[in-house]
Amino acid sequence: MNISMYQASVPRLANILENLARILDKAQAHIDARNIDVATLMDARLSLDMYPFSKQVQIACDKARSVVARLAGMEVPWYEDDEKTPAELKDRIARSVAFIRSVPPERIDGSEDREIVLPVTGRETRYTGMQLLLGHSLPNVYFHVTTAYNILRHYGVAIGKRDFLGNP
Repeated sequence: MNISMYQASVPRLANILENLARILDKAQAHIDARNIDVATLMDARLSLDMYPFSKQVQIACDKARSVVARLAGMEVPWYEDDEKTPAELKDRIARSVAFIRSVPPERIDGSEDREIVLPVTGRETRYTGMQLLLGHSLPNVYFHVTTAYNILRHYGVAIGKRDFLGNP
């Protein structure tokens, strides 16, 4: 059985972002139950040289939208990075998932060998569609979702592996 570029991208990206949205519900419950200042959690990081929690979620959404748009030959939807609460991050996730689910399979399938040029750290980097999806974008989305998950765990939010995996 072959797997299509659409099946390797849209359902997987939507799933991990939707799982992250459910994790944000638990983060909000944790904030409410313990009267935690929301800014403290939104600005939380595991190390001083890493992005804060809110930015981890923003990047995961951005990378998901970007790869789907680029594989489909579309403009990448851009969102302002201005979320200050878990609810606002959930809205960003919902908008990102709505976009990626709106792209029909025929726009993505067959993009395996399409050349996609991205500016990466200030220089032009060339990928095939397959390289971009499997070697760059999926690992990036999972990295930032995992980092957001780990920050929440570190700050005591009661989440576990099942929350991260959801119902694949």
